[in-house]
Amino acid sequence: MMDNAQILELLKSVKYPGFSRDIVSFGLIKEITIKDDAINIDIALKTQNQDSKDKVIADIETKLSNHFKEVNIQIINESPNNPQSNPSAEQNKFNLNNIKNIIAIASGKGGVGKSTVAANVALALRENNNSVGLLDLDIYGPSLPIILGMNENPKMTDDRKIIPIEHYGLKVMSFGFISGNDTPVIWRGPLVSRMTEQFFNDVHWGELDYLVLDLPPGTGDIQLTLTQKLRMSGAIIITTPQDIALADVQKGADMFRKVHTPILGVIENMSSLQLTGKIKGTNQNNSIKIDGIDDAINVNPDGSFSININLFKSGGGLKESKRLDVPLLGQIPISIEMMHSTDTGKPIILSNPQEPVSNLFRDIAKKIQSQLTD
Repeated sequence: MMDNAQILELLKSVKYPGFSRDIVSFGLIKEITIKDDAINIDIALKTQNQDSKDKVIADIETKLSNHFKEVNIQIINESPNNPQSNPSAEQNKFNLNNIKNIIAIASGKGGVGKSTVAANVALALRENNNSVGLLDLDIYGPSLPIILGMNENPKMTDDRKIIPIEHYGLKVMSFGFISGNDTPVIWRGPLVSRMTEQFFNDVHWGELDYLVLDLPPGTGDIQLTLTQKLRMSGAIIITTPQDIALADVQKGADMFRKVHTPILGVIENMSSLQLTGKIKGTNQNNSIKIDGIDDAINVNPDGSFSININLFKSGGGLKESKRLDVPLLGQIPISIEMMHSTDTGKPIILSNPQEPVSNLFRDIAKKIQSQLTD
């Protein structure tokens, strides 16, 4: 007969819905009682989402039904040890009690569009009547001041706390406000870690529903400082579709899993390029053939056509989400409109709110909120 330790080890393969973490590490299993061929399990489920409850119960029953004739699961009212509860002594050093959710936008690779995604996701969360902060932690290459069209210095309180700059309804802070975007930063690890801590200890964030962190690429000092000293609600992994990007992204994602930070999902950026046009003098049955695209493109009766081109292969985001067993939150195409909006300092969700890509960011924000409020 199995003992409690063996049962807990077996239940470590049961994931909490929407997270990469298992129900054992979350502290959901409160009591296990075994009598003959029957097992009784008391489990703490805070979520009010019945589908999530049903999935956890069904997964437990599936795991234990081969070992016990009778599996009884009792849901109790005690809250589980979710990522925001029971902070460590190190985490208590940061005065962030007025921030409900801290979300990291991360990747193991540079150039995948983390900052653009972070800005648009933060603005989409703000549209849903949330108070939102946006923190650019890329000390070596801060880009949020450019993406948001900001060029000013933050003010200080009387007790020497930095006041985030309010812009587009967000509270924004970036190392670029202090150093200047044109100044190269040549720092060793300890200085980087110290500056990262100051962005939390010495910035007056006030009350926030969400603080979105735009992380630098890699798995270095900043990431380690955050995961050791911050109680994060979860990380969102950004990737592009091709294999060479996934190789680095997987390392970044696995780092969060090793330090027990939940992964909320994966976003595939630059997933495809959509081209639209119109051919004059066509008729209803015309089609066009383009080198490099297997299928002929149908032309509409008015001569208009639309082509989706997978410049960087396809399916990388889905592949990584399946590997991590987390949702694919969205696939963001390459967009000329988004490029222009980023360069002009007004994210696309503001400059072109009706664009399909703007609605994709809104859909991603809703999925994030749904996971964190269940």
